Amino acid sequence: MKSRVILIPCDSYEKAALDAAVREGFRLWGGIETLASADEPVLFKANLLKRSKPEQAVITHPALMESIAEYFREKGYEHLSYGDSPGTESLKKVAADTGMAKAMERQQVNCGDFDHGIRVDHPQGHLAKSFVLAKEVAKRPAVINVCKMKTHALERMTGAVKNMYGCISGFNKAAGHTIYSDADSFARMLIDLNQCIGPRFCIMDGIVAMEGNGPGSGTPVDMKVILMSDDFVALDSVCCHLMHVDPSLVPTNVHGEQMGYGTWHSENIRVVTPEGEITPEEAGEKYGKPDFDVYRGRQVRPFWRRLNQAMGILRRRPYIDEDRCIHCGICVDACPVEGKAVRFPEGGRGKAAPVYDYKKCIACFCCQEMCPRQAVQVHTPWLRKMMDKLGGR
Repeated sequence: MKSRVILIPCDSYEKAALDAAVREGFRLWGGIETLASADEPVLFKANLLKRSKPEQAVITHPALMESIAEYFREKGYEHLSYGDSPGTESLKKVAADTGMAKAMERQQVNCGDFDHGIRVDHPQGHLAKSFVLAKEVAKRPAVINVCKMKTHALERMTGAVKNMYGCISGFNKAAGHTIYSDADSFARMLIDLNQCIGPRFCIMDGIVAMEGNGPGSGTPVDMKVILMSDDFVALDSVCCHLMHVDPSLVPTNVHGEQMGYGTWHSENIRVVTPEGEITPEEAGEKYGKPDFDVYRGRQVRPFWRRLNQAMGILRRRPYIDEDRCIHCGICVDACPVEGKAVRFPEGGRGKAAPVYDYKKCIACFCCQEMCPRQAVQVHTPWLRKMMDKLGGR
């Protein structure tokens, strides 16, 4: 049976447009009753990476979250909560500063406990055998993943699968980057995490997406779509077609299918729109952006991968644009590496830009995610650029 991905055009965050799009999406799916019973606790897992304005496209837009919550309320769902584990601050603080708290309060949706964690065993995991899940997630509610369409320096794009990483509590997220320090192992861990939690459904906010230096410092771009599915890999694959990037280049897609979590192959995906069914390729042509700014470099061959591990000659690395840097130190605080791979020079906090020790850097790009001024950029070595142009794999 083919996986279904619902695609609803939506050109703004105005309430009337959102309400119509959300209701049409659930109508095409078959109703929210297929996802959870009205007496179950339901958790809306948003993307609340850091403090930002909704129009910057860093977070799931509060207006969309409110529209979804309002619809659940109308259908008789009473036990609703929301949450995420932000990069460096508490959920309540980020929710308040982004407008998410007020939007959820209007619908009487509780802020879940994501600041405290509970270790949950996952013995059937392929790579990760346990996780420290946020207390709200460990209660085992029906999780509705409300993610954001964005680029990602490590995994190329962040969508349905990657958004679930915010179910891990606090500093344990940073620790995960040091344990699973390359794109492939991190992707496999993410699939284990998704299988451990078992989220019911995903709604992707692609009305205004983020391209370029994502997931926290990129450029907002109008994509004017909402995507929905219970196959997170298929949803991310359709998102790739909208971005005009090969889905096979996204590690969470490839490992997700290999590990039995979903499908990224177009022949196994039905894209359902209000006008009828189309293929993922047709969705990309009709609703996508051919010049979407996303890294499209090919995977390197095993020989080059081993050489890169030894010498780092192909590794994409973060660097600091000193003209943008305000010396706040958020990148230093976000670095998960023991002893810090990015730190201020002696006496430099507040006076000079931090510097990298690339011998310690694991290229997890946590610094780049959390920078509030787009000062942390990603450098691609000339040899890798040349290999990308040649299309080598």
